[in-house]
Formats: sequence, C-alpha cells, structure tokens
Amino acid sequence: MSKSVPYFSPSCKALIFGIAGQDGSYLAEYLLSKGYEVHGTIRRNSTPEHQESRLHGIEGITTYYADLTDTASISDVLTKVMPDEIYNLAAQSHVRISFDIPQFTAQTNALGVLNILEAYRRICPDAKFYQASSSEMFGNSIDDDGYQRETTPMKPVSPYGCAKVYAYNICCNYRQAYGLKISNGILFNHESPRRGSNFVTNKIIKAAVRIKLGMQKEVELGNIFTYRDWGHSKDYVRAMHLILQQEPGDYVVSTGESHSVYELIRCVEETLDIEIPVVVNEKFKRPHELQYLKGDSIRIRALGWKPEYTFKMLVDEMIHSWMVHYGAVDDIKLWDGYPLAGKIINPLKHEQSR
Repeated sequence: MSKSVPYFSPSCKALIFGIAGQDGSYLAEYLLSKGYEVHGTIRRNSTPEHQESRLHGIEGITTYYADLTDTASISDVLTKVMPDEIYNLAAQSHVRISFDIPQFTAQTNALGVLNILEAYRRICPDAKFYQASSSEMFGNSIDDDGYQRETTPMKPVSPYGCAKVYAYNICCNYRQAYGLKISNGILFNHESPRRGSNFVTNKIIKAAVRIKLGMQKEVELGNIFTYRDWGHSKDYVRAMHLILQQEPGDYVVSTGESHSVYELIRCVEETLDIEIPVVVNEKFKRPHELQYLKGDSIRIRALGWKPEYTFKMLVDEMIHSWMVHYGAVDDIKLWDGYPLAGKIINPLKHEQSR
C-alpha cells in the first residue's frame, strides 16, 4: 500500500497548462493557498466563457499564451518558468464533440502531450509532471464487481478516449524510458459552477433554473440513461496535488458512486420544485456510447484523500450559482449542507435575454 510522502516546498513553482479551465482555475487557487508560485498557460479563444473569466478574482498568478500544438510556445514557457511541478490539464475536453473534430482532438490530447513531454525532458527534467487522464479511457470495460480501477483494461469508445489512452501510455513510457517523475491521474467525471454550459450537468442545471424563472420551456438532450461517477472539481484538484507528492505512479480519482443523467434531472427537479421537459435530440447522442462509469479510488484514499462533496451538494451548489447569475438569489455563502441559500427574488421580473 502506498504511503503519503509530502515533499513539496512552500517555495515551489507550479506551471499549469490549461489554467483557465474549470480544473486549472481551482488548482491555481489551491496551490496559491499552499504558498506556491503559480504560472499557467492560456490559449487564444474567442469565447469569453472559456478564456480568462474563470481566473477573475484570483490574484498572484502569471499567465502565458501557449498551445499544445505549438512546440515553440511550450518550450518558451518552460524555459521562462523552470517549474518544480507541471500539471497538464489542457485538452479538447468535450467527448461528444471529439466525434466531430477527431483530428484536432488527437493533435491536442495525444500529440500535444508528447510535445510537452519532449520539451519537459530537455528543459526541466527534474520537475514532477501530472497528466490529466480520464475515465473515458476505460470505455465500456468494467471489472466483475462493477468498478473501474487502475488495472481495468482500457477500451475507449470515442476519439477523446482514444487520444487520452495514447497520452496515458506515452507518459508511462517516458517515465520508464527516461526516469522522469510522471504521474497519471485517472479522473472520473467532475463538475462545478465553473463547468462549461455545453457539458450535460451544467446544461441541465442552467436550463432548469431558466425554466424555474420562466425564461425557457424545455431542454434538448441526448441519451439520459447513461451512468457517470460525478464528483466536484475542488475535491479532484486536491487529489492532483497529492498525487505529485508521491513516488511517480497512476491513480484513479472517483467518488465510487454512479448516477444516471435521468437521476440528475430528477434531483434538480426536486430541488427546484419544477418539471423539466426533456426533448431527445439525436445530434446530442454519441455514435458509440459509454454506458456506465464507477471508479474504485482505494489507492489514493489510502493516502488520505476522500471527496468532501456529495452528489447532492454538488448539484445544489451549481443550482445556486445559476440562480445568482440570473439575479434570483442573494449572493451569500451556502451553509454546510449546501442546500439552496438566500431569498428567491421575483422571477417574473427577469427578461428573456438576460
């Protein structure tokens, strides 16, 4: 059994590829709270939601423009920062969209990782490296007890999953071939108010709040009978950091609970006391569906990690965030159980365009 080996220094420099994403922004906050000097890369993007908006209010970080498909930009930022810890969270992260743009997904999620590794081993080989691997690598492969774990065969069913398998394997190869301190975190689905609204969890919750406020009538979805192991991004970035404080290795990070999209819808309906009309649209279905995910995270739990958020707490926090966004709830902190907090303001005053 692994033992926790905390050997980071408060003066550590961390470089986060993909710092402007959901996980990158939470990881930046967490590392800053630990006394790290935090640097991160952002990519030119015309959509404000997916640019630096998640970093608003986070002080003390330094950002650089870089792209995983641009080897010169990767080398430049590594040379400037000379980090002690590198976290690669950058990716084309939408599984359904990977079927529409498979080549870009492979260039970014597979070869992009190779680009970082090549620069890393030449410029700062003493640094520790974290690769954001994914439960999508398992596909529909499930162990006899109904779980996926580090030893479960990887049989991906999407271009995204295939690219992640390549990245996982090339990281293992570089760890063995060059003695680099590389670790893979095999993270199961994790959400938060910072999740992009084209992801199914936030899409449903945003639509539900709009339905509650009379701003929307229905939501279009794909397959609502797939099951996922959903956690909170805040819990999972704690795991990322913990993984890099160990000897190099690979760890599943999950809650160990599985819920269907339908169950998510019912949970949101009960919380908001509404009915969510769902229209099934074929364009939101994957050509090859991953039906069931549930992770066994016993290896990292042996190091002291465990999720602090329950499924219900996660859903409530995301609902509250959208209510605040639309001005329907006072912007106050949620209390310990994370139920909806604050006073609902007259929803009839909300304009459709808001």
